[in-house]
Amino acid sequence: MHRIPHPSKLSQDFSGALRTFAFWVANGTVGLPVLERIDYRSVMMDEPSLMERTFAIFANVIELNEQGEPVNSKYAEFRAAQYIRSYCDPTYEVIPPFADWEQDLYGPPPRHDPKPRPIDSGPNNSFKPTLHRGVGHVPALR
Repeated sequence: MHRIPHPSKLSQDFSGALRTFAFWVANGTVGLPVLERIDYRSVMMDEPSLMERTFAIFANVIELNEQGEPVNSKYAEFRAAQYIRSYCDPTYEVIPPFADWEQDLYGPPPRHDPKPRPIDSGPNNSFKPTLHRGVGHVPALR
């Protein structure tokens, strides 16, 4: 796979776009008016794959300029909202239909970060996530 040069961190603008998208998904206001009067949040709680694919579509569709700033975050939100609507309402027609690349689910990150943590990462610096039934599980703090 050809890797393009990139900054070592995502831009503040991308971070803001992702944070805002996540807030709207959680708040029930993402993709209005496409999702007006669609109770997708209860479906997402029962079927987490809806949230997984929604975020995948947002991440796959959003484009960044050379400075790492989003140039089409509203369109990425719109496409994600179309997916949610089609998932919750089988009569809804997605126009244009999704391309395969828009819905691709890429693999998870490695189990262990290749970059070591700072020496002093706070009072819980011995924290190590464990796996539970094949899914990342964060143990309760005591």
